[in-house]
Amino acid sequence: MKKIVSCTISPMPKKMFDDMPKVTVTYDDGSTEELFQYFPDEISFTESEFIGLTSEQAHELRHRKDVAYLRS
Repeated sequence: MKKIVSCTISPMPKKMFDDMPKVTVTYDDGSTEELFQYFPDEISFTESEFIGLTSEQAHELRHRKDVAYLRS
């Protein structure tokens, strides 16, 4: 299974209709993928959180943060 070796998170939106931040990762095989976008007023990430994870684990991380936000 491919592991994430680097990650970039696009800038936060400045205006109401700007794109939401995107999480883009590079795997140990050199391939790159945009994993997801998220609402920064609900959850947040740091690029280092994704290093060493698989795509599935990264999506699970997002899900856990979404659930924690909804329960708060």
